[in-house]
Amino acid sequence: MFRLSVSGSKEQKKTNVRRVTVTNEGIVGDAHSGTARALSLLPYESFEQYGHLGLNIGPGDFGENVTTLGIDFAELTVGSKLALGDSVVIEIIQVGKECHDGCDIKQTVGDCIMPREGLFARVLTEGKVNEGDSIRIVG
Repeated sequence: MFRLSVSGSKEQKKTNVRRVTVTNEGIVGDAHSGTARALSLLPYESFEQYGHLGLNIGPGDFGENVTTLGIDFAELTVGSKLALGDSVVIEIIQVGKECHDGCDIKQTVGDCIMPREGLFARVLTEGKVNEGDSIRIVG
């Protein structure tokens, strides 16, 4: 199961949506569509490390497109493939990223977990994905 989020601008929180269309360029309407890192993923389990700060953090708040639940990111490496819903297949192309100084997320939260725990992917198979669809490792 997972949540979907999009934003028209880079380096900011994303808005949760119920359904997306995924093309070879990425999620239609998202600022990262058409870039090398078309999709970003983050495990929901990572949000727990901020619970003691009393912050209200949820899916999309770290700028990720796909917030997963129940996927062990330790099993994923560059080249791993994931199926989102019934049709979309993505391939991990990068683990982590460098965070820049102007990051809204880092300024708000005081830290950004994307450099340590975020995954970035390219699209192998296009399709439509709904909030709550399954996500599974397929290769």
